[in-house]
Amino acid sequence: MIHPLFAPRPPLVAILRGLTPSEAVPIGQALFDAGFRLLEVPLNRPHALDCIRALRAMAPPDALIGGGTMLAASDVDAVHAAGGSLMVAPNCNVAVITHARKLDMLCLPGVATPSEAFAALDAGAQAIKAFPAETILPAGIKAWLSVLPPGTAVLPVGGITPGSMAAWHAAGAAGYGIGSALFMPGTRIDTLAGRAADYIAAWRALG
Repeated sequence: MIHPLFAPRPPLVAILRGLTPSEAVPIGQALFDAGFRLLEVPLNRPHALDCIRALRAMAPPDALIGGGTMLAASDVDAVHAAGGSLMVAPNCNVAVITHARKLDMLCLPGVATPSEAFAALDAGAQAIKAFPAETILPAGIKAWLSVLPPGTAVLPVGGITPGSMAAWHAAGAAGYGIGSALFMPGTRIDTLAGRAADYIAAWRALG
């Protein structure tokens, strides 16, 4: 079942770190064709805002395009001005979350502890990014969800593969952020398309 926050989109965030403007349209098209609707371009690489603009211009109406590694209110303003509607960060900065919510962005701040998760939700985050997932593990997510408000959407990010999604799903994960296992600079379009299809198939198999 898709969490209401993401429905009807697959709750899979493609993290396009190192994407270049010349790659943005073909990479985006391959992901959209596979079924992805949530695309994040981290800001700690050159030309990220140009890529966000290019993706937003060709994205399907139901797609959400945004920035990652958004560490300051100025990052929120820049991504919003570029057409972005998704705010993703590796950390929990209450001021950044609050500012993004004022601009009606979907906020996925990063947390590594229950205390950070509660702080993010109190600031208005609609979902939380469990990062780095490799150190939290499915058992950690299950424990978090036993104390977080019912219906909290937790998305593990870090080391997620098609084969590992079932364990996270069983622990209560509402979605996934997928980085270098899906895309890294130099990834061929056909390779990306195959990987994207594998992730979509694995998600659909979760039921």
